Amino acid sequence: MTIVAAEPPKLSTPWWSAEREALQAQARAFARDEVWPAANEFDPVKGLIPPRLIDRLGELGYFGITIPQEHGGLGLGVIEYCIVAEELARSWMSVASILARAQGLGTDVADPDRRARLLAKSAAGRWIGSVGFSEPDAGSDLASVTTTAVRDGDEWVITGEKRWTGNALAADFIQVLCRGGQPVKGRSNASGLMTLLIEKERGVFPDGITGTPIDKIGYHGFQTWNLHLDGVRVPVSNALGRKSQAFAETQRFLNIARVHTAARAVGLARGALEDSIAYLQQRRQFGAPLSDFQALRFELADMAAQVNQARTYYLAVAHAIDSGDGAEADAAMVKLLATEMSVRVTNSAMQLFGGNGYTTEHQVERYWRDARLTTIFEGTSEIQKRTISNRLLGRQERRG
Repeated sequence: MTIVAAEPPKLSTPWWSAEREALQAQARAFARDEVWPAANEFDPVKGLIPPRLIDRLGELGYFGITIPQEHGGLGLGVIEYCIVAEELARSWMSVASILARAQGLGTDVADPDRRARLLAKSAAGRWIGSVGFSEPDAGSDLASVTTTAVRDGDEWVITGEKRWTGNALAADFIQVLCRGGQPVKGRSNASGLMTLLIEKERGVFPDGITGTPIDKIGYHGFQTWNLHLDGVRVPVSNALGRKSQAFAETQRFLNIARVHTAARAVGLARGALEDSIAYLQQRRQFGAPLSDFQALRFELADMAAQVNQARTYYLAVAHAIDSGDGAEADAAMVKLLATEMSVRVTNSAMQLFGGNGYTTEHQVERYWRDARLTTIFEGTSEIQKRTISNRLLGRQERRG
């Protein structure tokens, strides 16, 4: 099926502008003309994002949307980051996701000259990373990570296991959340956490790291790894961020990541909606196009309303973050609502396609598979509800 080139939404909001509309149009054309064909070629065979697309993302400046112009970036905000992400996800969510592995990730070292060099590389797409937060027994509860970093002279020695480390082999670095010292067994404790930078070559794991790829049902193009770290040595200068602030900085990172996920979810849902519009106009039953049947028309109307509602909300939350608001509760809310919406809308699209939707002949099954993941990564829907309810009611006391 040919991708539908729908008109960009015209939004009368304080956070919309001609410049943002132009950026959206550029990203939409790139997604349609270059990302879409690659997705249709590589996703069905679980292939990786081709290098030519990585290069094009760098040429367009999309790896440095939020990096200041003095470091080679576009100097824009979370709104622009999410606008581009939605457009890319409409064609292939994996390409929208690789953007998050730059944007200044892995650059917050203490030495300002080195930080400036890394920011320039990040903006150009030559410093693309992987994040090692989760562990087999520490996913939603990141304060309970047990990967340890022990000081040995001028080096940190890292030992532990990390799960769900996307892009780890293809990355230029792996950013690892670990504990400075031995963990207290069975206890969740944010104190003592730190973030360390493991530099590496693309396509090679450094000494001390072995990895096993995780075979996912979707989210292809972006390989995800389970990593074992056995005495990995990094210089003391590879500590990232402020001392004793690793957990708080991780939470701030996740706030932006959750709005980014909401935008990706909207892109997936919009793809399902637009493909459904085209399909109902082309497919005929009982002597008429399916688009003539009122029940199906009303289903499309519901889908469109949900997509537009979620888009407006993520733009509002992105605007709040750009204005200096941490927006923890709103980031959790928009992530919860947009991702659950995406599951509903892609599921409805599968139904509208009937038996044809349950084939790989149409792209709607890709949206459906990838949308399901959005309710899980960057914090499950249940974790978002926990965050929201904690802001409304205060934290719940643990009993027993």
